[in-house]
Amino acid sequence: MKKLLSITLLGAALVAGTAQARDYDTVRFGVDVPYEPMEYRTPEGELTGFDIELGNALCAEIGIECEWVVQGWDGIIPGLMARKYDAIMSSMTINEERREQVLFSDPYFTPPSAWFVPANSNIDMPAKETLEGKNIGVQRGTLQDNYVSDMYGEIADVNRYATADDMVLDMEAGRLDAVFLDFPVGKSTLLDSEDGNYKVVGSMITEPKSYFGDGFGIAFRKRDEDLASKFNEALATLKENGTYDEIFNKYFSNKK
Repeated sequence: MKKLLSITLLGAALVAGTAQARDYDTVRFGVDVPYEPMEYRTPEGELTGFDIELGNALCAEIGIECEWVVQGWDGIIPGLMARKYDAIMSSMTINEERREQVLFSDPYFTPPSAWFVPANSNIDMPAKETLEGKNIGVQRGTLQDNYVSDMYGEIADVNRYATADDMVLDMEAGRLDAVFLDFPVGKSTLLDSEDGNYKVVGSMITEPKSYFGDGFGIAFRKRDEDLASKFNEALATLKENGTYDEIFNKYFSNKK
């Protein structure tokens, strides 16, 4: 009986080991769209953006195919756990709270966050005195949401949106006094928009780390250590051979 139990346990361990070392021909990435310039659709409907191009380059370096599964941000980690996709590459900030749920790759991008207001706004510096009673926009469930809710939730009206585009629409309609976004996203959607007339107020924000984490990482299920390792190796190679810089400069105008 003990021998039979030992064989059974050994078999279970081998199965678990096989699952851990699974070879992927295709990796499916969960991605929240739109979040320009990180991930968005072209007028023809094709997915593009910094995350998409870098993800495709990483897969090419590893020698596998990429597939992109569009998933709203609110359900993006549950979707990973439910195996709707194999990993998340969607501008997800690495922080301790998320580390409890997922395994992160090495950071591949570290963006600052920034405050954006209409060009004619009288808000010249974000602070409790200047934001009291104001309508502030954030994307629901993001680190910016956490930061604004904790810092200004008691003195301002925090409006949460499913997408950055929805937030921008309310900004353009005058229903928001300020928004707090990743700077690259705010630059693309507000500062660089044809009809936009906006400005950044205050300094770029990357601290405290308890909110803003250690940059963006690819999120995997915790058991997929081998897969995460392959992407870390591929990322290091792309940074060494210049491919990373080429993709970065395409979206961020050579400014690091």
